[in-house]
Amino acid sequence: MFQVKICGVTSAADAALVAAAGADAVGLNFVPGSPRQLDASQARVVAAAVPAGVLRVGVFAGATAGEIVAMARAVTLDAIQLHGHLEGDRPPIDPPGLCQALGGLPVIRAVRLDDTRPPTDGLATARRWIAAATAAGHGPVMVIVDAAVPRGTAAGLLGGTGERADWAALAATPRLAVPTAVAGGLTPANVADAIRITGLGAVDTASGVESAPGRKDREKVREFVAAARRAIERLPERSLRLTAEG
Repeated sequence: MFQVKICGVTSAADAALVAAAGADAVGLNFVPGSPRQLDASQARVVAAAVPAGVLRVGVFAGATAGEIVAMARAVTLDAIQLHGHLEGDRPPIDPPGLCQALGGLPVIRAVRLDDTRPPTDGLATARRWIAAATAAGHGPVMVIVDAAVPRGTAAGLLGGTGERADWAALAATPRLAVPTAVAGGLTPANVADAIRITGLGAVDTASGVESAPGRKDREKVREFVAAARRAIERLPERSLRLTAEG
């Protein structure tokens, strides 16, 4: 689906900036409580500034299939990112069956490493979710591994906080069966290390390229995309192929 995604874009100017810098996906946030949340009218303005060839990804957590599909149609989204919890008894939860209910919209699933003691498969919960979604008729086309959060974390705090994923633990975990990106606390200064350590050829950031929540910094965006592209080019061909399969 993408190699470099800049999420939490809230203005047409920033959408144009992100695309001009060379990112191939722009994230529009519809998660309640997020400082980057957009309504439909705001999102249409942002999406209209995204040029052809750059993905418009809508980020949701705990929304119903009807709400997501309605927003996707209103804004002309290319893909849906589900950022709610994988399981548990406290919202927001995005269950596996939601993929099928979205009527064929491509789904990017945000997941987190399991905090297990003793350590086991850090992506075991994500694998179960993907398998269940696939069995229901529509699995995700891509996965983003974000920073860990406590169970029951409120929707607005599930991403864009600047917290980092555990790159070493992710590198030690067997790969998922779908193209995978790393997110969580990525900045122009550390994105190359994240790519090198995890071996993943796709990255996603929001707060790491901002001057304030929802306001992208021109130089940070340019530096992030350039650093990510250079690091991705140095990856083995297999890593690039796995990313491109989406």
